[in-house]
Amino acid sequence: MDQALLHKTEDRASLLTWGAFVEELKKMSSLAAPLMLVAMTLYLLQVVSMMMAGHLSALSLSGVSIATSFTNVTGFSLVIGLAGGLETLCGQAYGAGQYKKFGSYTYGAMISLIPICLPVSVLWIFMDRIQIAIGIDSDISIVARKYAICLVPALFANAILIPLLRYFQCQSMVLPMLLSNCATVCIHIPLCWALVYKWELGYIGAALAIGLSYWLNVFFLALYMAFSSSCEKTRGLYLDDIFSSIKEFLHIAFPSAAMICLEWWTFELLLLLAGLLPDSKLETSVLSVCLTTVSLHYYVQYGISAAGSTRVSNELGAGNPEIARGVVYVSLILSTTEAVIVSTALFFCRHIFGYAFSNDKGVVDYVAEVAPLICLSIIMDSFQIVLSGIVRGCGWQHIGAFVNLGAYDLVAAPIAVLLCFVAHLRAKGLWIGILTGTTVQATSYVVITALINWKKQASEARKRIFEGTCSTNDELP
Repeated sequence: MDQALLHKTEDRASLLTWGAFVEELKKMSSLAAPLMLVAMTLYLLQVVSMMMAGHLSALSLSGVSIATSFTNVTGFSLVIGLAGGLETLCGQAYGAGQYKKFGSYTYGAMISLIPICLPVSVLWIFMDRIQIAIGIDSDISIVARKYAICLVPALFANAILIPLLRYFQCQSMVLPMLLSNCATVCIHIPLCWALVYKWELGYIGAALAIGLSYWLNVFFLALYMAFSSSCEKTRGLYLDDIFSSIKEFLHIAFPSAAMICLEWWTFELLLLLAGLLPDSKLETSVLSVCLTTVSLHYYVQYGISAAGSTRVSNELGAGNPEIARGVVYVSLILSTTEAVIVSTALFFCRHIFGYAFSNDKGVVDYVAEVAPLICLSIIMDSFQIVLSGIVRGCGWQHIGAFVNLGAYDLVAAPIAVLLCFVAHLRAKGLWIGILTGTTVQATSYVVITALINWKKQASEARKRIFEGTCSTNDELP
């Protein structure tokens, strides 16, 4: 049946016609834009709390900043990475019309992620000892530990929230996510202000506000899932299928987490290395500007990436390999167009761009010097972000993990250290290392995507969903 379906699809859409391209462009745009806003609103919760805590004192700002970085690297990025397995399983199950499995994968992910939060919580309780051991000021470390402990409820909420978001994403149901996240942000801002200033909980209140907002978001989405008729086919909980679903989820979840964490950890490592330079204040400030700029741009590209991942997994599950191939072309065109526009604007504004972050003339001039590298990073990053979404849609997270390991740990980090400390290029050298790693990563994903046998991937997707097999030894050709 699958082979007949694949041949029929190939005859119908062997080439991406102009009409098919426009239709796919509409689908991708209507999915990518809301997903971008969803990602940005989630990011805003932590930013708002950090800003309000930062106005208390310099010590609060330092402690909260370090705690945010530490908890993102050791906890939140891990949960997000593991939940990436749902982009493959739920996306392909939905495309194949296997709604029972779709729900089982979602619940299986929640059941799997909650226990993982326990050892992470223990690590956060003792994080001050780790930070003091690596040379961070004890007063800052104590503030960071208290803030991190109060973020533990947010971590457990995240273990449910992220699978819920993937649940809606894989069905292309973006409106519930968008409304829920926007409502949460609108509540979070006055809630955080009240906890920090009115009830005088200080930076502790800022952390508690994140946890309360995450749980509120969970409540909104769960309420919609439970009572909306559009979720009727996919919200069922079948205990007889849950254990096999957990096994399949974990099979893909750990390589998915490695994809996210290996990249995230490298960026945090280089920021720490900037603190070892002679003029660490200037170097760290400039590198922070670079990271903040690229991070803000990431959320735009993430919308395209998540949309591409969803569309590819849906079409592979439905047995439509040529449509899945067309999604890749559309994703790359959208991504490249946006990246070129942003990088061009940034290049021509490079001499004033730094004033958005600092009034220090030294920082502004240094940012102008590094700006061309940021522009190149934005372009190369757009390729890797979107193509990594395609990799997740195909279920090739294990390949993505090896690509990221080679690009960042074996290429980017050593080159960054050599250029920074041996060639004395300072923060510029660190960023050249990042750019080199991103280029290797993007190039690798381009080659991998070009070698995909789409008919075979559609067959593998349907085999995975209908037979419950998760092969990680698929050949590229």
